[in-house]
Amino acid sequence: MRILALDLETYGGVDLKKTGVYAYTGSPDFEILLLAYAFDDGPVAIIDLASGEKLPQEVLQALTDPTVIKTAFNANFERTCLTRYLSTPMPPEEWHCSQAHALTLGLPASLEGVAKCLKLPQQKMQEGKQLIRFFSMPCRATKSNGGRTRNLPEHDPVKWELFKTYCKQDVEVERSIRQKLNNYPMPEQELRLWFLDQKINDYGVRVDMRLVKNAIRCDALHQEKLMKEATHLTGLDNPNSPAQLKSWLEDKHGIQIESMAKDMVAEALAEVANPIAKRALELRQEMSRTSVKKYEAMDRAV
Repeated sequence: MRILALDLETYGGVDLKKTGVYAYTGSPDFEILLLAYAFDDGPVAIIDLASGEKLPQEVLQALTDPTVIKTAFNANFERTCLTRYLSTPMPPEEWHCSQAHALTLGLPASLEGVAKCLKLPQQKMQEGKQLIRFFSMPCRATKSNGGRTRNLPEHDPVKWELFKTYCKQDVEVERSIRQKLNNYPMPEQELRLWFLDQKINDYGVRVDMRLVKNAIRCDALHQEKLMKEATHLTGLDNPNSPAQLKSWLEDKHGIQIESMAKDMVAEALAEVANPIAKRALELRQEMSRTSVKKYEAMDRAV
């Protein structure tokens, strides 16, 4: 069976780590910048989509050919990006994820980590993170960069060529990892679970956005009320600041507390008798609750 190894470099205005790949690829400014690929043991090629190059017909056909296995490290990213880019479903059964395979063997979750563990001659390029920050994320507008909010290939051709080399090398590293791991095949049950996991994430989960928005709004109103009371009680500029509150407790009430961590605050509350200091700690406890964090995560992921 033929194998197509892939790696993508992309651009998106939303934070991939915070929103997840589905909201990321659904953002209006999402685009694929580079696509590196290799068939079987053949040479790695790079398609510079950002500069106007087009995907070769052979690659386009292979991407939708069920007899060709597509592979990538964290294949969910490439699969979802290409689904969006080509407006074509990418069934997970046609893909192999080297990251999932590595994890079944107790290896790290990162390409770099696995390559180091396996002591591969080909390693991930260290410049990658810097290049991704430069080309794949919005930049801050400054006088020196002419007020732009995004770096394009023409803004630094040398870095762009390095970015292309980085993308190609990731394909090389993924292929080397896959060839090593093939000596320890992924169990059929784990493979089926990965297919199922992909389908579940593709379908998503229905969310009551009215409830989500109102929960976040209620929390904001409650936090505002708590902050007002804490400011009035302590006289601090920011009573939610651990450093400020620690100093206030020590200077005003002679109470020393190691940190404002949840367990430390609970321990202090059990011992403090002074009603003002006790209330300040209770307010700190209330303000640091994470009850709505899941709602905020849902809101970002939609």
